[in-house]
Amino acid sequence: MPGTSRMPVSLRESFNSVRRSRPGTANPLHALSLDLVRNIVFFLFLVRWTRRVFWKLKGRGLLGTVAELYRDIRRVLYGYFLRMPGVRTQVRKQVDEAVAKLEIKMVPADRTRYLTLPKEPWSEDAIRKELDALANMDHTRWEDGYVSGAVYHGEDDLIRLQTEAYGKFTVANPIHPDVFPGVRKMEAEVVSMVLALFNAPPGAAGASTSGGTDSILLACLAARQKAAAERGVTEPEMIIPETAHTAFRKAAEYFKIKLHVVACPAPTYQVDVRRVSRLINSNTVLLVGSAPNFPHGIIDDISALSKLALRRHIPLHVDCCLGSFLVPFLAAAGFPTVPFDFRLRGVTSISCDTHKYGFAPKGNSTILYRSAALRAHQYFIDPSWSGGVYASPGMSGSRPGALIAACWASLMAVGEPGYLAATTALVGAARALADRIRDHPPLAAELEVLGTPLVSVLAFRARSLNVYDVADAMAAKGWHLNALQNPPAIHVAVTMPVAKAWERLAADLEAVVEAEREKERARAVAGKKSRGEAVGDSAALYGVAGSLPNKSVVVDLARGFLDLCYKA
Repeated sequence: MPGTSRMPVSLRESFNSVRRSRPGTANPLHALSLDLVRNIVFFLFLVRWTRRVFWKLKGRGLLGTVAELYRDIRRVLYGYFLRMPGVRTQVRKQVDEAVAKLEIKMVPADRTRYLTLPKEPWSEDAIRKELDALANMDHTRWEDGYVSGAVYHGEDDLIRLQTEAYGKFTVANPIHPDVFPGVRKMEAEVVSMVLALFNAPPGAAGASTSGGTDSILLACLAARQKAAAERGVTEPEMIIPETAHTAFRKAAEYFKIKLHVVACPAPTYQVDVRRVSRLINSNTVLLVGSAPNFPHGIIDDISALSKLALRRHIPLHVDCCLGSFLVPFLAAAGFPTVPFDFRLRGVTSISCDTHKYGFAPKGNSTILYRSAALRAHQYFIDPSWSGGVYASPGMSGSRPGALIAACWASLMAVGEPGYLAATTALVGAARALADRIRDHPPLAAELEVLGTPLVSVLAFRARSLNVYDVADAMAAKGWHLNALQNPPAIHVAVTMPVAKAWERLAADLEAVVEAEREKERARAVAGKKSRGEAVGDSAALYGVAGSLPNKSVVVDLARGFLDLCYKA
């Protein structure tokens, strides 16, 4: 008919042939659509892996990618070797022997154990007597300054005040702000004080947490949720320095965030910002810097990270859990400092432990955000639960209001003058110890301080000795110091007790270094190390860890240690 369009003959015949096809025969259109779907899926698969390879080469470079592939293959193959029947049996035997030795130290057999509820309630006097015995069990003398970190203040007057504050709010739970309004008020005030300490802008917000790991987990969770909500990121990635706290690795495992670890090369031991920049892609949800890091006490170049974060529109978290109430007072105390807080526009979140150099009791930390909108990404809200509308600010539900009260009391009791004086004492002691190691001939000849630590933590390695032998010899003298790896070193976190004992620490370190050098000279004369010579715990553990391409044996040892922590 005029005005109507006609189907081309060739196309019309194709449709007719389809229409005439017998039942049971293949439908060409159906086959065509399957081929199309397969081609699309293959194309998307190809694009996805091409993009991943491009990002890998861009971030690590060709040589770096090949080296990483070699390490991965070596680790996997060694893992298969460790699982071979004969090898697995021998490894299991040695792990069991090591855990058994550890059990002798951790779970003494000569103590009475209470494994079930008492048939009759104990009297208060009996409980107090047992509590005194438990408090006085043989332990490393933190009170005398022999422990690196762990207890950051410990003065009797503050402990008494914290105990009194705790007693007034023993049953308090912040999840019920209407029942415990005083706890709600104190928690909000603690967060406000810490925000002010880190020069937070108007509109900034925060929350209290159970510790530094909790704060870091929430910062990573908020960044992941923000990227998912605003950019549709379903495969989040995070870039951290190799010296960043291991809580970031825990967050990556818990929250399924791909982790990129960037080297912190000598001599600065700061994160390589250029490598960070190369690793950024459209899936990156968070950059990380430390102020300072735990291993070496080094503050990363937060200014450079801030500029990078602003330029690439990616959140930047600064882990100040360890620096806490010292880093903000460095300038006022007359010590060198660097920019690290919210005055850098690229910094979007900061973690700060009030239970470290804030001197609050353990179980207190804060997570700070540049905006309340960012904080909201860490919230959990369930409007449809049969138990009613449920909302919590973080991963915990019920929380101990007593700890919040003790934290508030600590901050109010110490105040700005107290924290300024503490910074002067603690950083001064750390710098004096570092100077002794650098400048005093017996120590300077053998030990090297890593980088330029600005706060209360320093690390040193040995030039010719096995530094883990040094750590074990110091442990034999009663010192509880931290052994590090990659590179092998010893770490000291100066606390109030340590600040009073640093000269004794330096003297013992000098004696140990000289004794270890004498042993080395004797070994050199003998020609080799004696086969039967005892090896200390640190040297044994880190000697094994450093020599194995696959760390599954170390993981088994650590798992055994954790199991022993819960053995009554």
